[in-house]
Formats: sequence, C-alpha cells, structure tokens
Amino acid sequence: MNYKSYIFWLFFRVLLLVGAILALVYFIYNDQSTYIVIISIALLYLLINTYTFVKRRFVAIDDFFEAVKYRDFSRWFPEDRGPKDIRFLYTGFNEINRTIKDINSQNEAQYVYLQKILEMVDIGIIAYNLETGDVLWSNEPFGDILDVPSFKNIRFVENRKPELYNTVFETYHREPDSISIALQNETIKILISDTVFQVKDDAFKLIVIQDIDNTLNKNESESWKKLLSVMTHEIMNSIAPISSLADTLQQNLQLAIEHPEETRLELEDLNAGVKTIKNRSEGLLKFAKTYRSLSKVTHLNLQRVKIEDLFSNIQLLMEPSIKAKAINITFEVTSPKLELDIDAHLIEQVLINLILNAVDACKSTDHSQIKVLASQNPNRDIVIKVIDNGSGIPKAILENIFVPFFTSKTTGSGIGLSLCKQIMLLHKGRIIVKSVEGEGSVFSLVF
Repeated sequence: MNYKSYIFWLFFRVLLLVGAILALVYFIYNDQSTYIVIISIALLYLLINTYTFVKRRFVAIDDFFEAVKYRDFSRWFPEDRGPKDIRFLYTGFNEINRTIKDINSQNEAQYVYLQKILEMVDIGIIAYNLETGDVLWSNEPFGDILDVPSFKNIRFVENRKPELYNTVFETYHREPDSISIALQNETIKILISDTVFQVKDDAFKLIVIQDIDNTLNKNESESWKKLLSVMTHEIMNSIAPISSLADTLQQNLQLAIEHPEETRLELEDLNAGVKTIKNRSEGLLKFAKTYRSLSKVTHLNLQRVKIEDLFSNIQLLMEPSIKAKAINITFEVTSPKLELDIDAHLIEQVLINLILNAVDACKSTDHSQIKVLASQNPNRDIVIKVIDNGSGIPKAILENIFVPFFTSKTTGSGIGLSLCKQIMLLHKGRIIVKSVEGEGSVFSLVF
C-alpha cells in the first residue's frame, strides 16, 4: 500500500491552512478588509477541501469494514478511477478480499473432504452443545449403530430411549470403554469414548462409538478359517497314513484268520505297523497339547528388568551352542540405562524362540551372523531387534507366520511365533517382521 502521496498532500494542505490562518491574522491586525475577505474565502475552501480529502478515505475504509462485518467478500472496489491514493486503498481492499475468499474456499474444501471421510467410516461420531443439547455435527453411522433416526437435539434420544441416553450421553468415558447397549431386537457391544472441547464461550462434547460385535465376529471368523485350515492340513497329514496302514494291517489279519494255512502272519510286520500307528497317534496328542499351550499364558509377573541383564542371561544360555554351529551372535544395548517392566521369563522365551528361528534360517548361509540389538526410539518406545542374514522368509508365507500351527519347516508345531505374538500383546506391545528372501530377516519387539 502506497501512503506517501496521501501523506504528502495531507501535509501540504495543513501547511496551506496554517499559512492562510497566519495571513488572515496579519490582515486583520492591519485592518485590510479586502484581503481579509479573500483570505477567509481561501481558508474556507482549504478547510472544505481538507475535510473532503480526509473524509473520502475514511468513507472508503468504512465501506470496507461494513462489507467485512456482513462477510461480503464478493464486493469489488474500483481500481481504475478516482484519486490515486484511493485507488491504492481499493487495491489493498481487493487483495484482502481475494485472500479471504481463497482461505474460505480452502476451508470449505477441507470441510467437504472431512465430512465425506467421516461419512464413509463405519464409526459413529457426534458433537453437540453441552448446555443446549443442539447437535453440531453427526454422521449417519452414529444413528445406524444406536438404531435412532437423525436428530438435531439430544433430548430427542432422552425422550424416546432414556436408558440409552444415560449410557451414551450422560456417562463420561474418558478412556475407550467397551459397553453393552440394549436395542429393540438385540443387545450389541460398542466401544465408546468421548471428550469435551471449548469453542469461544460454548462447551461441546464429542462422542465416538464403534460396533465392535461385527468387527470381532469378522476377525474371529477369519482367525478360525486360518486356524481350521492349518489344523485340517496337519491332522489329515497324520490321519491319512494311519488310516492306510490300519487298513493294510486289518486286511492281513483278516486273511490270516480266514486262511490260516495259506497266509502266514508276519509278527514283525504287524509289530512295526502297530508301532507306527502308535507313534503317529502320539504325534497327534502332542499336536493337541501344543494347541492347549496357546491359551495357557494369560497373566504376567511384571518386574523392572535391565535389558543388559536380560541379554546376559540369554547370551550365557545360547552363545556356546550357536557358535558351535559356526554362527556369530552378538548382543548390543545402546544405553546401559534401558529398562523394561516385563515378565522376564516370558520375554526370554520370546527372544530364545526368535534366536532359534534365526539360527535355523542361517544354517545354509556363509558367514552367518545374528545380532540382538536394544535401543530407544525418539517416541520413547524401546525396541529389541533380532537381525539375521539368513535365507529370509518367502513373501508368499510372510503374512501367515503368526497363525497358530502354520509352519514351513518339516519339523515343529508351528506355535512358536504365535506364542511370541500373544506374549507381546499381553505386554501391550507388538512384534514386527521385515524380511527379504535371500537376504535375511528382522524381528522387532516394540514395548
């Protein structure tokens, strides 16, 4: 904005006014009537001109403020006519209007995007005024989950479903809480949380609900499909040879009973067959026991443990046998002060399992190396990594490695990694795997 011209002309007019006043005083003092009249007319003209000069600027500013007051940012001020200083002022007003219109357009676009996103999610969301109960915003899934039509005030729910109103709107759920609510035809379980926020002088409450029955049913169904698929595969692998062998032995016994003179029963073959059936049956029993072990770990004996001490115990236990296989293993802690609240025995079991898997992956690799590293992320998470340069995990089976009983090995029950994951979940942590076939794997325990 250019104010120099305006300031110059305003200053010039003030100087003329001061000069005219001084001249008027001089001629009055010398009693020169003619000049007094001329100077008075000139002074009056200068006063009117200065007043108009100043006023037109304030009128322009007042027009702009009035437009802002009524949020009329579509108004356009002429930049090509009028005094130069006013044109500069109008140019500035138009720039402000353009900027505000751009900001409003961006805000409207963001609001539309946010609204569409919130309408697409299957989570119910509502925000309402705590004092009046007026709904600020609500998406369709909120009404669908609670089986209520669209409403503009929460008193609508209070009048029709007071019990539901007390549970959802009157009760505070600072932390996500799983509750059961009774609808017309069924009782469903929802996950609910809420928060209160302030906008100027008004307090609003935001409630988020999710129907976790459907989510749990879907996840449970998928888990059972995977579990049954693996169990069926394992059981069929054992049942098929048992059935075939039992059928062969039964036929031999039948022939020996019906034709004792013609058929000679080989007791050694019979003993070997029965022994094989016994071994496979024991294998099935062992398989069933490993399934039961998945549900045994249900509680933790937490204690503060230094990671250095944890690593020392595992290193003392495993390093000799691993180095005997020509595999180099190292343990490293970035800071001796790193500590965790864990069940040491269970986390030791997890690490031993991961290290043994790494040993198995490195058995056919030259210059095999396993590294167990503990560090702290910038977000304060403590991470323990088991890194190997072994054969890696094929991409096709990577997503199934935590499924119970799934295994790509010729031996093993397939529950090791499942137990590892269960133990980490009990610690409210997670286990992450990154693997490239032919290059190695990294298993990360995040606490």
